[in-house]
Amino acid sequence: MKQVKQIIEELNEELVSIRQKLHSEPELSWEEIETTNFVCAYLDKLGIPYRRTEPTGVIAEITGGKPGKRVALRADMDALSVHEINQELPYCSKFDGKMHACGHDSHTAMLLVAAKTLNQLKDEIPGAVRLIFQPAEEVAEGAKAMVKQGAVQDVDNIFGIHIWSSVDTNKIQCSKGPQFASADIVQVKFKGRGGHAAQPHDSVDAIMMASSFALNVQTIVSRRVDPLQPAVVTFGRMEVGTRFNVIAENAVLDGTVRCFDKGVRTLIEEQIRHYAKHVADLYGGEAEVSYIYGTQAVINEEYSAKLAEKTIKECFGEEAYHLDNPTMGGEDFSFYLDEVPGCFALVGSGNTVKDTRWAHHNGHFNVDEDALKVGAELYVQYALAYLEDQAK
Repeated sequence: MKQVKQIIEELNEELVSIRQKLHSEPELSWEEIETTNFVCAYLDKLGIPYRRTEPTGVIAEITGGKPGKRVALRADMDALSVHEINQELPYCSKFDGKMHACGHDSHTAMLLVAAKTLNQLKDEIPGAVRLIFQPAEEVAEGAKAMVKQGAVQDVDNIFGIHIWSSVDTNKIQCSKGPQFASADIVQVKFKGRGGHAAQPHDSVDAIMMASSFALNVQTIVSRRVDPLQPAVVTFGRMEVGTRFNVIAENAVLDGTVRCFDKGVRTLIEEQIRHYAKHVADLYGGEAEVSYIYGTQAVINEEYSAKLAEKTIKECFGEEAYHLDNPTMGGEDFSFYLDEVPGCFALVGSGNTVKDTRWAHHNGHFNVDEDALKVGAELYVQYALAYLEDQAK
């Protein structure tokens, strides 16, 4: 444990440098070409074997000097189509409208330095550590693609990390059970009959249908879902109408559904379709619903979560372990957990003095870089703890 801490501390300057480089050169989902090249070049220098995945991404593996099981560590790499407001930063995004506004630059940097640390210790490792550098988490497609390309084939356990701005730096959250909600995408289209604003009796108003639906759909959560089951239905975009004196013929609403329970998920989809149809029938129009299942809920497996808790307390102190409610945010790490047991941790990076408490996906978002060495060490310590525990 002390040896790992010493190595990570010695690599801290390099860790921060990698993160800042990646932050300044963000690439959107499925466009992570240069990020992939950077990861491969870094692994080449270490002599760690890897293979590229299509169209972007990397799967690498460190084989220990002793026989044992295989644990996987995952970091995502993609940025967001967000304009960075932090123009004063020397490592501000070079590309307008693209930004690492969720911390994936940090995840990649932490896993690279974790790889370097594990590689120095590989002769003593009982088993193997797989390194997954994943693209396209922000569009909930990358993990599925990596699974299809063998990312967790022959893997016994998997561990992931996310920087978290609402948790204090030097605090880590990882408990059994739900961590992230499922995250689905919904689109509802209403079709009426357009006409002159002065002759509403000759028209079917799409604005009325869309407005009625947007107001009433919230009763799905308040009146149809068990109040002991958390759920969110949010419609964040509505496009309707063309000008002030034309009754709208078409309306489109885009939204998202978040929950933890599969039964609740199915119920909400059914009810959205039911509400849309009946609102359209009420006004004499038509409705079309597109419901896309996105990420699954991230449910930390009990053994893995307890191992993570033990590792956190032993390596960082009892006070470092942070308990909090799960988030309604989505994470495609769930698709790995469909295949193998594992868990997902939130590494705090919130620091009021350093102005790093901004919400994820905000143009002001930034990371307290003191959190990077915590995450890098946690990757290493979890992998070693799992392999050593299995080797007993």
